[in-house]
Amino acid sequence: MAKFTKRKADGKNGVKAKVIKSSVKYKAVDKLKRAMKIDVPHETDAIVLDRLWSVVMSRRNTDPTISHSARLLSRGSAKVAQKFGEEAVECVIEAVRGDRDAVIAESADVLYHLIVVWVSTGVAPEEVWAELMRREGVSGIAEKASRAQSSMVARILKTTKIP
Repeated sequence: MAKFTKRKADGKNGVKAKVIKSSVKYKAVDKLKRAMKIDVPHETDAIVLDRLWSVVMSRRNTDPTISHSARLLSRGSAKVAQKFGEEAVECVIEAVRGDRDAVIAESADVLYHLIVVWVSTGVAPEEVWAELMRREGVSGIAEKASRAQSSMVARILKTTKIP
């Protein structure tokens, strides 16, 4: 089985990460992959996203004429976020169309542009992984309810976000 790396953020917004490696059997995931006839190597796990984040980070101060990441980042966070939104919409459109291959391709674009958003706003992957681990095992309905109750902005603005 594949090696799994757990990251635990130090502090609320800490970027330092403790890396704990353990051999984990993903029986449910492997069973699902077999059922869906998906034969992908374990190398495609989230570590690919960590490496992509590192590449985008390294391109921050590169010449925007030779690096797509540098060009995006040079435009500022608002443009980076806009581009991410455009890619997300393209992914949704392909999902509605039912084009599986296009959803895969657009999903890769969405993940890349999300990572550019993270770099642009100073977010490290470890912070996102820690938040996902915090939510693991918590009902989505319960988690959303706890966020809505604790969000002063939501109460002040009387947001109408779909629950």
